[in-house]
Amino acid sequence: MIELLSYQFMQRALAAGIIISLVCGILSFFVVLRRLSFIGVGLSHAAFGGVALGFFLGVEPTWTAIGFCVAIALLIGMIKHKGKIQEDTAIGIFFAANMAFGIMLIGLSHRYNVDLFGYLFGNILAITAYDLKMITAVGSLVLVITALFFKELLFCSFDEEMAGICSVPAVPLNYLFMVLLSLVIVVSIKVVGIVLVSALLVIPAAAGRQFSSNYRAMLPVSVLVGLLSTLGGLFLSYRFDLPSGSTIVLLATLIFGLSFLWEHTRK
Repeated sequence: MIELLSYQFMQRALAAGIIISLVCGILSFFVVLRRLSFIGVGLSHAAFGGVALGFFLGVEPTWTAIGFCVAIALLIGMIKHKGKIQEDTAIGIFFAANMAFGIMLIGLSHRYNVDLFGYLFGNILAITAYDLKMITAVGSLVLVITALFFKELLFCSFDEEMAGICSVPAVPLNYLFMVLLSLVIVVSIKVVGIVLVSALLVIPAAAGRQFSSNYRAMLPVSVLVGLLSTLGGLFLSYRFDLPSGSTIVLLATLIFGLSFLWEHTRK
């Protein structure tokens, strides 16, 4: 393992994995409490539309993905609060529309781009210094904001209506949460890819819920599962020459399976 850390690309992968695991583990906690497991799928495919737009326009795909994903997140929130349809319905609509938009742009570009597949399926071993700076900046921002509004976000996760009655700005906080999710999803797609990033926003907290009976224990367990999955998947992908994104997600799924068995065998 010490030999691996002598490589610069492995150092960047390790640093990126730790940051992404920490941030996704914390947001996963809120995603599961809010029953928003489908939101990761919807926003990750919104990021696909943004990435395709970047390639089509010839600009940095990360920036177009951030702008596009945040815009879709705010639209979903607006439809939820001002429209007549449920949030999952809005997510389903934008999920299909953004995939169609991305595929259309790829078709119009008339060229094959290998980099696009890096965004689709992820490759933590290919993280660049620029990617790491972006991940660090976004991760730090999300951690600071989450720490500042942790109690309010937790209150809204359990009972949004009661939070509003108690003068907690529930609607603005929901918009803020959606924006934070968008930012984390975009910087995480280099690690596990657009196809699999939603797993990091669901599985850690789902496993944490099996191992713990209250939210105080659930949160650190969620972060720990994220770290074990990412770092373990990173090592296994390098050691056995496996796709990094799928290895990370499969390891996280295995941990969840073990947590499920542990929960039901102790009863």
